[in-house]
Amino acid sequence: MRKIIIGVMGRGENATANDLQNAYTLGQLIAKQGWVLLTGGRNVGVMDAVNKGAKSADGLTIGILPGDYNQDGISPSVDIAIFTDMGNARNNINILTSDVVIACGMGAGTASEIALALKANKQVILLTNDEEGKLFFKKLSPENVHIVESAENAIATAKAILY
Repeated sequence: MRKIIIGVMGRGENATANDLQNAYTLGQLIAKQGWVLLTGGRNVGVMDAVNKGAKSADGLTIGILPGDYNQDGISPSVDIAIFTDMGNARNNINILTSDVVIACGMGAGTASEIALALKANKQVILLTNDEEGKLFFKKLSPENVHIVESAENAIATAKAILY
């Protein structure tokens, strides 16, 4: 049976302390569900924090990296590193490979991933304090956007979507 893959997207640089804490907790909770974590794989921001959280709970992590084969910049908590040499175009791989997408925080890259997810008719869970972002994406796709206030609620929502 194929494993469930949860994609967590969020800021690299400029992630807030709240985003980092939410990401770490998300990683732990995803691993405890037995799900596989998929991120952008870098050693900064939400990507690094969520991978660290998953590894702290013995989870399996996949990083879809923007560059060619180069070990610099990879989160040490990524188990499987996939080098795309595609830059931001790798975001489409992140989205299409994920069964559910959780956006932790908001930035331009995260917004592009959410938009790709909605275009692909994926379910997106927004865990962010960005009120304008929540309103914008909920208006674009009310049936596919779920707004939550905590990592625990994000996991409960993912379970409701998946099962």
